[in-house]
Amino acid sequence: MNDAANNADGAKPPINHGLKMALEMGPLLVFFVVNAKWGIMTATATFMIVTTISLIISYITTKRLPTMLLIGGLFIMVFGGLTLALDDDMFIKLKPTIVNTLFASALFTGLATGRNFLKKIFAGAINIDDEGWRKLTWRWAWFFIVLAVLNEIVWRTQTTDMWVNFKVFGIMPLTLVFSFTQLPLILGHQLEEKESNASQ
Repeated sequence: MNDAANNADGAKPPINHGLKMALEMGPLLVFFVVNAKWGIMTATATFMIVTTISLIISYITTKRLPTMLLIGGLFIMVFGGLTLALDDDMFIKLKPTIVNTLFASALFTGLATGRNFLKKIFAGAINIDDEGWRKLTWRWAWFFIVLAVLNEIVWRTQTTDMWVNFKVFGIMPLTLVFSFTQLPLILGHQLEEKESNASQ
């Protein structure tokens, strides 16, 4: 069934990956620019506003709120609010540690209880067998742990500006590189279209 037919049936429109990337990267880039000019407190307030706008645009254009973006946005509101209310940037710096630890914990718990949350989130975009999902989930869970540890090291040992630089120009490139290194695993466990449809 083509996209026009899907839209006519009221289905969600296809994801525009360029727009998705812009909505995820935009708030971080704004955070970096505002911090450089006006400091962490103004940057945090702006980060909260731009993140909210990104979530709204995402819902308007795709009729969905990506799970990772939504959870990250909620934590930005909570920890950003604490940062501003208590005038303490420790909270916004702790946010990546806590979020990444929670993501890792959720993935590990899912594996231990026979539920693969990564598959539930990305099943429409990635079609691989159950063994592939299991391996991919293990890798992402440990990667989230690595990100949490790196964030702790950087914010506790470096200046605020250095932490912001790391958050924007360290975490995102690391995540992209890690994602690309998973392509051999994904291709090695790829399902044929008929098998994929039968398993859904």
